[in-house]
Amino acid sequence: MGIEGRAHGQCQVKFGTGISISYPSVGRLGANQEKFTYKYAEMINISTTYMGLHLKNPLIVSSSKLTEDLENIKLCALYGAGAVVLKSIFEEQIRAESEAHVRKSNEMYYWYPEAKDYVMGLSLEASLEKYLDFVKAVKASIDIPVIASINCTSAVEWTKFAKSIQDAGADALELNISIFPFNASLKSSEVEDQYLKILVAVKKEVSIPVSIKLGSYFTNLCSMASQLVENGAQGLVLFNRFFRPDIDINTMQVITDNHFSQPEEQNVPLRWIALLAGKDIGCDLVASTGIHYHTGMIKLLLAGATAVQVCSTLYINGIPYIETILKNLQEWMLVHHFNQISDFRGKVLQDDTTSASFERIQFMKRDFED
Repeated sequence: MGIEGRAHGQCQVKFGTGISISYPSVGRLGANQEKFTYKYAEMINISTTYMGLHLKNPLIVSSSKLTEDLENIKLCALYGAGAVVLKSIFEEQIRAESEAHVRKSNEMYYWYPEAKDYVMGLSLEASLEKYLDFVKAVKASIDIPVIASINCTSAVEWTKFAKSIQDAGADALELNISIFPFNASLKSSEVEDQYLKILVAVKKEVSIPVSIKLGSYFTNLCSMASQLVENGAQGLVLFNRFFRPDIDINTMQVITDNHFSQPEEQNVPLRWIALLAGKDIGCDLVASTGIHYHTGMIKLLLAGATAVQVCSTLYINGIPYIETILKNLQEWMLVHHFNQISDFRGKVLQDDTTSASFERIQFMKRDFED
């Protein structure tokens, strides 16, 4: 950003994006005026509140391999991230490690079968201890909210470990619940009940805020969201981007597709955040998947999102790109005369036709003739 004096009593703020804005000036631009103009830009407040946590901006780095490395997390904080979600600890991962440990010593437990469950429990705790140490290390290294993440599919004994994660210093907990109904005899209501059971079990263990990261595959997402809020969810993250297998037609083998999201994928959370925010369901809404640039962030905020989670764009453009996204957000706010996020959050919902636009699911033939 550069500042220069102009004739006719104006000073002009120039941005790297080609945007320039003029402000009234008195005479030649001097040091005081330059300081004033920079100060004006700095007065833009991009802070927000998510589940009661103060975030200096609405950009959250989502759970990924980036956030399992302490140095990467430090860089995220350095370049301005509002919060960070740690790499998920997987329920099945903990169990697999513990069961493998027991299998290695299976002959020992042949004579003492009652010890098997006890050792399994100790192994579970040892697996979790690594994660707890990581949470503590991250909290000691950065000054932004740290959100722990658990990827889970059931409400069994692992839920008691949520308390240990809280005690390790996590500011909040994100439950990444991924239940795919491969059983044809399993009813939709039974799948949804499992989400609620997991949430209720975890809420009994912790006092820190809990959010749920959902996929978009629900019979009635609005109903599911409302039930989660009624059972204690303080935030909903929309949406989880699941593993996507593909087929190589030359080798005729199953392969993985591109792990990175595409910007056009943001339209799915855009629709549902607008619909849920319009209904004021009673919790914070965070957009995830497809947010690569400041434009995507702004669209989701206009639709009513509290914040956005980014991941793929940091792999593609590097962690320092966080700073670019936030700078461009501030420039946009300056152009549109918004002083704080709340000035435009949910602004498109004020239009009576907006709800109908987001509820439409079929393309409509348009008659261009008068």
